[in-house]
Amino acid sequence: MRNFHSPYFRDSSDSEDDADIDVEQLDATHFLPAQIEDLLGVIEYDLDGEEVLNGVSDSATMDDTDSDDTYEEEDDSQMSDTSSGSDLVSGNKADPAKKTANGENNSSSDSDSDTEAATSNKGAKKGLDGESTSESGPSHRVIDDYDEEMEEDDVIKAIITEIKKPRSKPADIQTEDFVVDLSFHPCEDILAVGSSVGDVLLYKYSNEQNVLTATHELHTKAIRCVEFMRDGLSIISSGRERTVAVADTETGKFKRVWEGAHNEPVYSMAVLGEHLFATGDDDGEVKLWDVRQRDAVFGLRPVEDFISCILSNGQQQKYLLMTSGDGLLTTINIAQRKMYVQSEPYEEELNCMGTFKRESKLVVGTSKGNYYTFNWGQFAYHCDAFTGPKASANRMVPITEQIAVMAGEDGIIRAMHLVPGRVLGIVGQHSMAIDTMDISGSGELIATSSHDNDVRFWNIKYFEDFDGIKYNSKPDKRTLKHNLPSSQGVNAKDFFAGLNE
Repeated sequence: MRNFHSPYFRDSSDSEDDADIDVEQLDATHFLPAQIEDLLGVIEYDLDGEEVLNGVSDSATMDDTDSDDTYEEEDDSQMSDTSSGSDLVSGNKADPAKKTANGENNSSSDSDSDTEAATSNKGAKKGLDGESTSESGPSHRVIDDYDEEMEEDDVIKAIITEIKKPRSKPADIQTEDFVVDLSFHPCEDILAVGSSVGDVLLYKYSNEQNVLTATHELHTKAIRCVEFMRDGLSIISSGRERTVAVADTETGKFKRVWEGAHNEPVYSMAVLGEHLFATGDDDGEVKLWDVRQRDAVFGLRPVEDFISCILSNGQQQKYLLMTSGDGLLTTINIAQRKMYVQSEPYEEELNCMGTFKRESKLVVGTSKGNYYTFNWGQFAYHCDAFTGPKASANRMVPITEQIAVMAGEDGIIRAMHLVPGRVLGIVGQHSMAIDTMDISGSGELIATSSHDNDVRFWNIKYFEDFDGIKYNSKPDKRTLKHNLPSSQGVNAKDFFAGLNE
């Protein structure tokens, strides 16, 4: 969920008095330059022809717990290992004596060549995708020498193939004020960013540059939610002063304003159709709005805690679903304007949800990292469940019929195959908890924001090639540390260590 009560969250009334937040930026992990001998030092073979990684055979590294339905999260701190050179690739600690592919120490005469190599790497620059590039062009990576045909798992083959491809994305957007919410324009390359001082900033984004095209001052206090209407001509926003407004995208002129729309500030919002949208507040009340009407279509208060997420199916628009902080999944019949069914209470906050398998499945993510699957229309109790990473599932964006991108409280953005449950790898990362996430109209980019006042883009187009692959039915804890092509960091040691366990 979005932490509106975070010490980093600022209202417009006190934003000028607060001290600037000194946040240490997450050190981007590295694309590692390497020679063929470095690669050979990673993958070796024993006398029986069995593949060995870092001197340990497959049989020695297999984890008996891989067959369990649940797993514990591994230490993500290794994702940003700051060691360099072949020592990082092979997993060995830094040592004055450089090791060859056969594991033997080089003589001291190699120190000159080591010095030259270190000097040449100082001029490396980081490209848009986090690749290390030098003045003369992209540097050599271990992954470029790896033959994906050696792998039996089709998923791993596809991931390696995609990592080898060059990918581009817009640069990060740095804002002066805290980013509360963001929304992609449905048709154009425009991103709306809602700030803690009540402004909606419109950015025209591209791989070359991001341009701030407009600043709409829509609220007197912090923005709570911002969404584009389906046609992209209007922006819907809610503020902490409990106002809901519809404004013209280009001019910022108000088309409709509902002052005192809720008794408490709005926490979540969802656009349901060409003219309809729904809002849920901090006190458990949900309202349905029509931009053509002066008053709300209807309002209900089926729960007593904040409404974290609102959703309706795209076809029939029969049910309005909402998750809440008191652990309930509530379904409202839109036509009858009354509650249809409410689930059994869960002992955790239900934070996010999405539909999959042509809207036949609903998956709900929780504050404890659990995921519950419901058959569509049967919302009283889940039909399946699995445990993902321990971090709270704050945001869920479905990107295919089976795959979603999850944003966690730990700042890690993970790709997950949700039907059935399996972690695919790391899409990207922030140094702090992720508050909001959205996907572009083309489905090629996602944007995320965190407490460090920046908006980051991630290119996820490669998932189109993954959706048709058959996945294992049980989650694989080794993929918790695998960086996918969109991630700013590619840790070759961690990636290869997971491939051959």
